[in-house]
Amino acid sequence: MKRSIPIFRIVEHLLASTVLIALIYDFWYFFTYKYFPQPFFYDMGDTWMDWFNPAFWSHMSGAYDSYLTIYPPLTYVILKMITWGPCYPGAEGGWSRECDVLGIISLHLVYVLCVVLTVRTMLKIDRRTALPRSLAISIGLPMMWGLDRGNVILITYIFMLLAYGPLLKSAWLRWLFAGLAVNMKVYLIGAIAAQLLHRRWRWAEGALIATVLIYLVTYAIFGSGTPIEIYYNITAYADGLVINNPLDIWMASTMLPLEQLTHSTVFPTLLVLGSNLTNLIEFVTPLVMHAAQAIIVMGAMACFIRPEVVPRTRMVVLSVGLAVMSTEVSGYTEIIVLLFTFMEPSRGFLRRYALLVSYVICIPFDINIDSLPPLVKDAFFFRTQVIVEYAVQIGPFIRPILTLSIPTSLALLTIIEVWQDIRLQGWAQRWRFRNDVPLLPWIEHPVGPAKAQTARDDRPMVPAPEPTQG
Repeated sequence: MKRSIPIFRIVEHLLASTVLIALIYDFWYFFTYKYFPQPFFYDMGDTWMDWFNPAFWSHMSGAYDSYLTIYPPLTYVILKMITWGPCYPGAEGGWSRECDVLGIISLHLVYVLCVVLTVRTMLKIDRRTALPRSLAISIGLPMMWGLDRGNVILITYIFMLLAYGPLLKSAWLRWLFAGLAVNMKVYLIGAIAAQLLHRRWRWAEGALIATVLIYLVTYAIFGSGTPIEIYYNITAYADGLVINNPLDIWMASTMLPLEQLTHSTVFPTLLVLGSNLTNLIEFVTPLVMHAAQAIIVMGAMACFIRPEVVPRTRMVVLSVGLAVMSTEVSGYTEIIVLLFTFMEPSRGFLRRYALLVSYVICIPFDINIDSLPPLVKDAFFFRTQVIVEYAVQIGPFIRPILTLSIPTSLALLTIIEVWQDIRLQGWAQRWRFRNDVPLLPWIEHPVGPAKAQTARDDRPMVPAPEPTQG
């Protein structure tokens, strides 16, 4: 009998096709108008500069006191090895990018490696959904935005995939890559902490030791980047968020820029939106963010109660999602959340919701809601000036909410699954939960299968009742 294809799998292929069609349109626009359409560009002169600006400081001193970088030393050690040093002394900015062919090649090789590892991971998890999910991640908006900016999130993505994905079996290698990931993006320490929810004490200890050792080695190599310097730069970066016009919300990863826009001293928010809508945004935005954070924390607590019910990769989604929704970074950070979300099976409403939203976020297209005056800009790729048409689009306002809803929905799913397991399975006679912390001190401890059988065999025999006469 021929088996039918599940409807949701067809939906996944259709959404992945939408991502591909949107990217084809973007390249058509690029070759026609000599620049990529929104939401890809903000300042076309900054193409790849998240790669070449820190690369400059990898060859020069002053990364932490002049550039005020928030990256640990590992980033600069890596960039120094994969960029061409003679292009950088006394040549900060665009000229270094023009000169450093090695840096351009290494950036795109890193991207190719991201794609290859993504495909291998998705094939290992589920060959039936590997094509649409690999396509969505590899050419979706967050990944392509990271490539357009040249951000080191691409290197971090590789480390996270190898540390927490299914490709490596060696715990030692996983610890190494987990430590490398934290030394690229500090907030990924939460992914290591999430392992404690599954009672992986040794794993977390090994990853933390690897993190410290990698930091010490790279600090000795680079020569700067003390924990105090990194801490002060991160806090200064977080406190320095200033949003003065709608374009500053460009590729936001959180709802913080929208809230900041209501306090702008330049953009007339009250005149444009009105006092009622402005007050509503000021009230609702922190309420939604704090509610989502609370749900994620409760999901983590639920996982700690019944770790065997929850996939380990889901806790990575929750930990990274909690970090990126709390501090504004940029839309490319979503690729790590999307990677581990796409490892979920397409089963149940909340999982399917998270998967659908992930596909929508990956679509490299946006809808204009208002136009702005055109500006003359320098097109980096074509070495010419072009007239750029800016627009206020719907994506910057709804994309942060959609991004926030992914870990929130999976946290709700975790709470529901844990509650159902406790309600249906109880605690006693559940030997697989023998290492769990009981909900209350007087809860009966699980009994092993052999002991349970012995206890049943030792029970006194009760004579069967005499049959009654009918």
